Amino acid sequence: MSHEATTAADLFDGFPAGLAIHDRVASVVDSLGEVESRVSRSQVAFRHGRGFAYVWRPGQYVRSDVPAVLSIALPREVAARRFKEVVHPSPQVWMHHLELHDVSEVDDEVRAWLREAWEHASR
Repeated sequence: MSHEATTAADLFDGFPAGLAIHDRVASVVDSLGEVESRVSRSQVAFRHGRGFAYVWRPGQYVRSDVPAVLSIALPREVAARRFKEVVHPSPQVWMHHLELHDVSEVDDEVRAWLREAWEHASR
């Protein structure tokens, strides 16, 4: 994509499964309370004081059939097999990368992680 995305629809243009996953994540985070959404060329960032969740399309960067990745910033490492990768970019943040293939994967477990991340982001 050569232009700056201004909406999630722009970011996931031509990738309806990724957009549907984004929309489900956005619905979940919007239900938590105050959330700001920022769209860039590469991702949609959800913020509550600071960023706590990010939805992006890996196919922009590498060959991938994964429609969307949800990256969740948590104050602790969660040892769940669902995560493709967990990194520790700063002392207070563990970034958990979850490959999502279908909206049904945004389930109660993911909702709980998003709630924890949202609560921690405002501290």
